Amino acid sequence: MQVNNILTIDVEEWFQCYNIEGCIARDDWDNIPSRLAVGVDKFLDILNESNTKATCFILGYIAVRHPKIIRKIAERGHEIACHGWDHKLITRQSPDEFQRETEDSVKAITDITGKEVKGYRASNFTIVKDTLWALKILAEIGFQYDSSIFPFKRSRYGITAFPRNPIRINLNSDLEIIEFPLPTMKIFGKSLPAGGGGYLRFYPYGITKWAINELNKGGIPATVYIHPWELDPDQPRVKKGIDLKKRMMHYCRLSSTETKLRSLLRDFRFTTIENVYNSIKNNCDSLDIEGVGK
Repeated sequence: MQVNNILTIDVEEWFQCYNIEGCIARDDWDNIPSRLAVGVDKFLDILNESNTKATCFILGYIAVRHPKIIRKIAERGHEIACHGWDHKLITRQSPDEFQRETEDSVKAITDITGKEVKGYRASNFTIVKDTLWALKILAEIGFQYDSSIFPFKRSRYGITAFPRNPIRINLNSDLEIIEFPLPTMKIFGKSLPAGGGGYLRFYPYGITKWAINELNKGGIPATVYIHPWELDPDQPRVKKGIDLKKRMMHYCRLSSTETKLRSLLRDFRFTTIENVYNSIKNNCDSLDIEGVGK
C-alpha cells in the first residue's frame, strides 16, 4: 500500500532565514523589497500541475503584509497553518512571549483566510528538550498538531531519541497534541536529516529518494519541507556579515530545488498534514511528555 507523504511549505521571506539574521536587522525588514511572490507563485504552479495539496506554515508578519498572497494560497486549496510571528527561535522566547506571539499570528491568519488554524511549526524546529513547554501552550491555544521536532541533533534544534513516526504526545492534565517529526534516515545506526530545506538541496536526489522509501517501507510518512525562497535562485546575495558556513547553507544549489521538487512529486504521493492527521488521529502511538527524548 502506497504511503501518503506530507509536503509542507514554510512561507517566509529570504531575509527572514536564520542564516541571514545577523546581516539584516529586523527593524529594516519593512524596507526590503519583497520577493515572496516569486517563490510562492512557482510552488503554486508546480503543485497545480500534479494536483498536489500542501500544508503552508505562515508567519503572522507575512500574513499582515501580504494578505493577497496568503488568500491566494488558501484559495488554491492548500492547508493554512501557523509558523509563529516573525521567525524568532522559541529558544529565545519566554513562555508568555511565545503564547502572545502565537495567538497574534493565529488571529492574523484567520482574519485573512477565514480558515481554522490546526497546525504549528516552530522557527528552525526549535521545540527542543528545553522548550517542550511550548507544546502545552500550543494545545491550550487549540492546535491539534505540531511539526517542529527533528529526530536528529544540531546545535540549535533536534531531539535525537524522538520517534520518526507521527506520535500523540500526552501533556500534563488532559491535553494532547500529535507531533509530525521531520524526516531522518538511518545510516550505520545513526540518524541523519533528510527530505527538506538545505538537506534536499545538498544531497543528490537519489539519497533523498532512498530515505523517503526507507521511511515508507516502515509505514512512516515523510514530512518534506521547502521554503519559497528556495525556488528563487535570483534572490539578492548578502555579502557582509555572513560567514562561509551560513552562506553555503542559504545559497548552495538553490537552482536545484525546482527540479528536485518536481522529481518528488513524480516519484511519491503527497498530501497535507491535516489529511494524514485525520487518518491516524484515532489510531496513533502515544508518548507521555516526560518520556520525550528518553
